[in-house]
Amino acid sequence: MHQAPILITGASQRIGLHCAERLLDDGFPIIVTYRRERDSIARLRARGALALQADFSTEAGIHDFIAAIRQQISSLRAIIHNASEWRADTPGQEAEAFRQLFQVHMLAPYLINLHCAELLRHGGPADIVHIGDDVTRKGSKKHIAYAASKAGLDNLTLSFAASLAPQIKVNGIAPALIQFNPDDDEDYRRKALAKSALGIEPGAEVIYQSLRYLLDNPYVTGTTLTVNGGRHLI
Repeated sequence: MHQAPILITGASQRIGLHCAERLLDDGFPIIVTYRRERDSIARLRARGALALQADFSTEAGIHDFIAAIRQQISSLRAIIHNASEWRADTPGQEAEAFRQLFQVHMLAPYLINLHCAELLRHGGPADIVHIGDDVTRKGSKKHIAYAASKAGLDNLTLSFAASLAPQIKVNGIAPALIQFNPDDDEDYRRKALAKSALGIEPGAEVIYQSLRYLLDNPYVTGTTLTVNGGRHLI
């Protein structure tokens, strides 16, 4: 029997790339989206992934992607909304930043879920997973628009879980610090690690483990898994 692919958005780097590679390791066919062509996308293509360029920062770009995916495939095993944007509330550019973060974190998952849910209704296991952020637990003084748009994504998890049950499970993952950037200095790393009870940089595999739990467990929907090393305890 033909195995329906898993769609993962924003899979050219970091967590998205790791999850895409691990899904391939475990024998899942995958479709990935990317904004900019990178060597990592060529590597995924070489391993058999279907890679589609997509710009979720505009409504037209979202609709173009939906049309492309519906034209090329007839079924999906899961949709993993990993595409993300990181922008500060820059003076003079607040409205632009809010609009872009809203488009990527809320409008894209909202429209893709609405217009691609039928691809998940094939009689077998079907999932939607929203990759959010632990920052929504308490907000952010410096990244207000970012935190608000990710909080909206958390609420989409609840609404879609209710509306798409029982055929499709919808859950979220809320990571905190998972992996540093190469240019993060020692002082920043020390302060960041001190914010969690476990005090480690776990790496992206913990998100893949969380993703597999949600995909494999048939009795979990409308839940957001917190993967934050115990930040809420500090």
